[in-house]
Amino acid sequence: MRLVKWEKLPPEMQTEEVRKYYDILMKKRLSLFFKRLFDIVVSFTLLLILSPIFLILAIAIKIDSKGPVFFRQERITQYGKKFSIFKFRSMVQDASKLGGEVTIKNDMRITRMGKIIRKCRLDEISQLIDVLRGKMTFVGTRPEVEKYVKAYTPEMMATLLLPAGVTSLASIYYKDEAKLLDGVKDTDKVYIQKILPGKMYYNLKGMGQFSFWSDIKVMFMTVFAVLGKEYIPDKAGEEAFANEIKEKVEI
Repeated sequence: MRLVKWEKLPPEMQTEEVRKYYDILMKKRLSLFFKRLFDIVVSFTLLLILSPIFLILAIAIKIDSKGPVFFRQERITQYGKKFSIFKFRSMVQDASKLGGEVTIKNDMRITRMGKIIRKCRLDEISQLIDVLRGKMTFVGTRPEVEKYVKAYTPEMMATLLLPAGVTSLASIYYKDEAKLLDGVKDTDKVYIQKILPGKMYYNLKGMGQFSFWSDIKVMFMTVFAVLGKEYIPDKAGEEAFANEIKEKVEI
């Protein structure tokens, strides 16, 4: 995994705020090499091992409700490029036309099978395909839809220096994100102005402290989080970051 030359970055990323993180990553080129090598070897191996589970999930999803096995949606990854993400479908067909882009607690669009696979995070394992393709990486900022990326502040744009990730510190601390949106009328506004800044605090912190071994640590933390371990978030840091960018975050 290599970074392009600074002058080849999209114009909106050639800012002082992004440059700080770009310089940090340029000093970690060996870690970036091992990061991509790890992505290729592990994603290919897991796809082979988990192929029976993929087949079982595909059959269960088709039996449970009408629609395709995979949910394909356009997301944003490295350098602001668009790609269609692979996720096992956990909602009714055309769910995006029946509600917002984010999922809330007890979302009526979630199917019976969808509740099971979302609880076990099985809807995410199909993203191994995206990791192998190089569209995603195991650890990195979760891929957002374009309208949320348009709400990024200049510093948040730094998260697009690397491919979107399957998991991250933000994913761990915001694993119950849907509960935060329970009962909210304007989910997009609340997500952009309240939840996104908190998640970006951890995403940017992770980039600032990036190393190959820090990625491995986050992956182990993710496994423990799925198994029920609770991690205490840095609320003071989140609040300080949110206050710092409050006027810059808009819909």
